[in-house]
Amino acid sequence: MRAPAEFEPQQAVWLMYPQSDHVEEYSNVEVTAEIIRQLLPHVRVKLVVANDSLLTLAKKTLPSDFIKNTNFELIKIPYNEYWARDMGPAFIIKNKKLAVADFQFNTWGYYDTLAAYAQLDEKLDERVAAIMNINTIPTSLISEGGGHESNGKGTLMLVEAVEMGRNPGLTKAQIEAEYTRTLGATHFIWLKQGVHEDDHTHLGAIDAPGGVKAYTVLTTNGHVDEFARFADAQTILLAEIDSTDLADDPIARENHRRIAENLRILEAARDQDGKPFRIVRMPMPKTILWKMQPGDPVYQLISEMEFEDGHTFPQGQEIDVVAAASYLNFLISNGIVIGQKYWREGLDPEIKERDEAARRILQQVFPDRKIVMLDALPVNWGGGGIHCITIHEPKI
Repeated sequence: MRAPAEFEPQQAVWLMYPQSDHVEEYSNVEVTAEIIRQLLPHVRVKLVVANDSLLTLAKKTLPSDFIKNTNFELIKIPYNEYWARDMGPAFIIKNKKLAVADFQFNTWGYYDTLAAYAQLDEKLDERVAAIMNINTIPTSLISEGGGHESNGKGTLMLVEAVEMGRNPGLTKAQIEAEYTRTLGATHFIWLKQGVHEDDHTHLGAIDAPGGVKAYTVLTTNGHVDEFARFADAQTILLAEIDSTDLADDPIARENHRRIAENLRILEAARDQDGKPFRIVRMPMPKTILWKMQPGDPVYQLISEMEFEDGHTFPQGQEIDVVAAASYLNFLISNGIVIGQKYWREGLDPEIKERDEAARRILQQVFPDRKIVMLDALPVNWGGGGIHCITIHEPKI
């Protein structure tokens, strides 16, 4: 039994039709449609819709050539969130057949696993398995797909802040034992923390450039797919903070500290066969701030939280938020890698230079795949990115 790596051949990529936008005038549907457009020449696309109304809407809003494409499939399954990577099916290969590791889900730590909201999304993977007529491997472990990375050979990268936070009653050894039982993992690399702008929103606003306090946007508290990814079984892409950001960006300074600690861990790490990894550094985007307004869906959710730092939310006033922006939150599929870019007309040319640097690095580590960079900022305003809203189905 094993969890195939994302860079291995795929049968399909799953996405979910977004039920809302995070910020007005930033369309999640447009990002989803563009991902589908790029994937269809390379792999089958399975788009999940939550109900009959969304099914009708998807057929109206998506291009007709998608709907007619024999490589495209619409599947109706109920859900709240649309982060397919996290509560979607964690496919494994067991006895030469597909199966699904059925993890528990607590909405990234914002709800209890027994809450009705979390329960609906937790059942998504089971419903997919039932539709596909494949077995599930149930577990009480709380886990999301964006929280761990497999090299396909038995090595799993994990983040301590995420795994121990989701499963406070378990030891590392117990968590490893469950990943061995459910994903076939035999070797583990424990990284410490994710990036600062991925910290839990309920911890409180964080220091941001310009002396402002900014809220994170319903983030995961440190998913690995925001800062460290396997490009092949021996190559790890790791985020790197540009030294020019350190002087006036407290978020960059904290990320520099965290990633330096993770780099030391990776430099000392060995794979399942005792071999060291090749580590390739990938830039991080400049911090992206936005004024979020009352009425924005994410604003409403943040406003309802109790904050651990004890501060009171400024109800009815605009707030500063920081986007979950990263060049590491890319999707790998057959013959293509879809990454994220951030430059728009009128913005700092340095942003464009970083976009291009990220594209070059992706081309370097994926020389036989087409590299496509998309503007995914609408998705980033909800706490994730392209990798988070997709999940790959391995090919047997």
